[in-house]
Amino acid sequence: MNEIFLLKLGEIVLKGQNRKQFESKLRQNVRRRMKPYGEFDVYIIQSTVYVEPKSLDCDLEGAWEACHFIFGVVSLCRCRPCEKNLDRIFEAVEAYLGEDLECAQSFKVESKRSDKAFPLTSIGISQEIGGRLAEAHPHLQVDVHRPQYTVYVEVRDLAAYVHGPAEPGAGGLPTGVGGRAAVLLSGGISCPAALIHRWQPT
Repeated sequence: MNEIFLLKLGEIVLKGQNRKQFESKLRQNVRRRMKPYGEFDVYIIQSTVYVEPKSLDCDLEGAWEACHFIFGVVSLCRCRPCEKNLDRIFEAVEAYLGEDLECAQSFKVESKRSDKAFPLTSIGISQEIGGRLAEAHPHLQVDVHRPQYTVYVEVRDLAAYVHGPAEPGAGGLPTGVGGRAAVLLSGGISCPAALIHRWQPT
């Protein structure tokens, strides 16, 4: 498994008892959008949709582009999963993001540790991986305020994931979760004519 997509949820996380219904609909929508590009596993853990290719025959570029137009996703990123230890995380960063780092002049590492069993804190992960990257790329300056490139490390329940900056998603709520609406118009011509005039593009 060399690369997967992580789709971050938006407004869905604010829902109450019917949140699972929204997540189920989003998962169905993602599976439908991925179908033309091959076989993918689609599942939701910790407010994130995981899109994992089942084989090397999947069209990752086409699937990645399609993910940008799925409503209910606020941001998305392409990731390299790896084992949850510092050596494997550093190796994954070098293999997956090394070319981007070579083109940058400054960088920082941002980490998120949702697996509390991992021995280091989020800050500790950033310091350790950032220090190793600074040694491996002497031309890079550490800039925690305005870096040219940011390396992201997420230590989750299943694995650790490394990626570059996320891209914006379509946002909103999943297609198909909205209710029905009715519009009442009078029998005369004035009401529809007024609506047409009101929404006439300028």
